[in-house]
Amino acid sequence: MPFLDKLHLWAAEHPHDTAVVVGRRRLTWAQLHHAATARLHDAAATTILAEPNSTGFIERYAAAVAGERRCAVLDPHWPSAMIDEVSSRITQPEIAAVDALRDGDPATTFLVGLTSGTTSVPKAFTRSRRSWQISFEASIEFFGLMQDDRTLAPGPLSASLNLYALSECLFAGASFHTLESFDVGDAHAAISHDGITRLVVAPTMLRLLSERGLAGDVDASGIRSIICAGSKLDGRTLEAARRWAPNAAIFEYYGASELSFVSGTRLAAGEPLDPGGTGIGRPFPGVELSILDDEGRHVPEGDHGNISVRSGMVSDGYLWGDDGHALRCLDGWYTVGDQGYVDDGVLHILGRKSDMIVTSGKNVYPHEVELALGSVPGVETAVAAGAPDDIRGQRVVAGVLPAYGAVTATQLRTGLDGLLARDKWPLQYFVLSEIPMTDRGKISRKVMLDWIKNHDPRAQILG
Repeated sequence: MPFLDKLHLWAAEHPHDTAVVVGRRRLTWAQLHHAATARLHDAAATTILAEPNSTGFIERYAAAVAGERRCAVLDPHWPSAMIDEVSSRITQPEIAAVDALRDGDPATTFLVGLTSGTTSVPKAFTRSRRSWQISFEASIEFFGLMQDDRTLAPGPLSASLNLYALSECLFAGASFHTLESFDVGDAHAAISHDGITRLVVAPTMLRLLSERGLAGDVDASGIRSIICAGSKLDGRTLEAARRWAPNAAIFEYYGASELSFVSGTRLAAGEPLDPGGTGIGRPFPGVELSILDDEGRHVPEGDHGNISVRSGMVSDGYLWGDDGHALRCLDGWYTVGDQGYVDDGVLHILGRKSDMIVTSGKNVYPHEVELALGSVPGVETAVAAGAPDDIRGQRVVAGVLPAYGAVTATQLRTGLDGLLARDKWPLQYFVLSEIPMTDRGKISRKVMLDWIKNHDPRAQILG
């Protein structure tokens, strides 16, 4: 792993400075280096980590990627049968013994990543040490990470967003903070007491921290940057974050587990967001971006197709789960099938092709409808889908979870005016009593359509 040689350097140069904090547990650079070294004898050729956040997790993670060893980080909340199944599929390669905390050959695999697929068992892909070293150099440049930054990523380290933030900080020599489990009050306490300067969060978490921080008068003026990923920022979240952390630059980026970073944008303190827009910045440092059709041909600017990249950050491919529609290589360009277009150099994301709604011959992506509805005042969450229609083939329907009080169809239509082309507006609206989810905790358009079809009380039609 490309942070171990750096960890050795920081332990020598700044032995008593804080390296990592998990809840109330704190390790200096020297302590982390010593503890990880002591765990080397327990690390296998491939270590399976499926446990909550702790300093022990970080020590084991560092030891697990020493030399040419590799690590698979699994969600500890998965059913035990799934953890056992994934673990049994990961083979133990033959590797040389290692007795020191050092990086291995840059071309070798250090991480087995897991990503959800169409089957019950997640797909497994691999990453080389070199791919993350290139990613670190690009993200440190783009986000402006400095050694005096104190980064808080309060989510689980089993999530790639947080695992990467930890690794990036170890590489850069900047202190990393997290929680044993996410709690808004604990996150606010860390921000106040540890002098956090940088947040790494998903948009839903940012909204919680910002809105409750404003209500509780939690001072976030010392935060210099907020990094968001996982979904597009909506206007309500940005407005709350702006008021709560007025001095922070807000970054949002698009990437995929298999591709790493693709594009991103930086909103300086006070800079407005395009509400309901699909744009998510320009190509990341070191990334070539193009929009290709299914045959690998470049499409004209403004036309949509497969978002495709060439970069040194792309993963090495799959151990299992490749259905031919996941990571594909089109004449040297890599894509995971996300659809989008480029306008004036800015990438706009539309979503997966399989999610596209064809209504009266018009292509509508649920993602763009959801982004627009999510910017309407009073909407907490929006889900759009294509329902069967005898005349149109499909019709666009949308369910909304109100942020507070009640919401009407008239409010929603009025709010969409100017945000979304009229021929993409939903023909029916439903108020949701809860977010439709899969059994793995992801928002599901199919579940919402089932509710609508079966007249489930969790989806009530709006007049």
